[in-house]
Amino acid sequence: MKLTIKEVAKCLKLPLSTVERWIRQGRIPIQKSGNNLTFTDSAIEKWAASHNLPFTKPQKDRAPQEDYGLENLLPVMKRGGVFRNVQGDDVPVVLQCAVNKMTALSASVKIRLYERLLEREHLTSTGIGKGVAIPHPHDPLADVIDKPLIATCFLEKPIDFAAIDDKPVFVMFILISPTIKLHLHLLSRLSYCVRDNAFVEFLKTSSDSDAFFSKIADFEKQLDKADHY
Repeated sequence: MKLTIKEVAKCLKLPLSTVERWIRQGRIPIQKSGNNLTFTDSAIEKWAASHNLPFTKPQKDRAPQEDYGLENLLPVMKRGGVFRNVQGDDVPVVLQCAVNKMTALSASVKIRLYERLLEREHLTSTGIGKGVAIPHPHDPLADVIDKPLIATCFLEKPIDFAAIDDKPVFVMFILISPTIKLHLHLLSRLSYCVRDNAFVEFLKTSSDSDAFFSKIADFEKQLDKADHY
C-alpha cells in the first residue's frame, strides 16, 4: 500500500516536520519517481520496527478482525511483573539481573531471552531517551512463548545505555512477544506513555505497583479516546 507523507507521519505518530526532516536526511526509506516521493507501508513498518518506533497502519487499511486477540498494556505488564533495585553497572549485567527476576519465565526461556536481548543491543541501543529503555529481541519468540509480556524493571542506579539522547537509563521495559503484530501493537501503546514527560517523572518517584498500573490504565484510556477521535 502506498502512503503519503502525511499518512507516514500519522502512522509513526510523529509531527509532519520531523518526517520531512528525516526524509531530507535520508533516514526514511522512500521510492523516487522523477520529483515524486512515495512510501510503502511494509517498508515503513519494517524500518519503524528496526528503529524501535511505533507504527500503526492507516485505519482504512485495517480489517476489523485484525485487532482480534490483541491485548492492551495493562494485562501484559501485569503478566510481566514490576521489579525494583535491578543491579548492574553496564547493559549486559542489568539485563541479566532483570531476566533472572522474571518469574513468569522458565530457566531455559530466560537463557534464550538473555541471548536475544544482547544480540538486539549489539545492533543498536534500545535506549529511547528520557532515561527509558525498551529491550526486546530482534525477532519474535514464538517458539518459546504464546502470550506477550512486558517486565517493568527499575534499576538500582542509572546506567549508560548509549541512548539516543545520551541520558542514563533508570527504567527498562523488557518486551517479548510471539508475533511481530503483537510486538508493534504493544510498542506503539508503550511509546505513547513514555513520550509524556509527566509519565516519565511519575516513574522516577513511584514505588507502588498499584499506582503504576493505575497510571498505565489511565494512559490507555487516553490513547483509546484519541484512536476513536
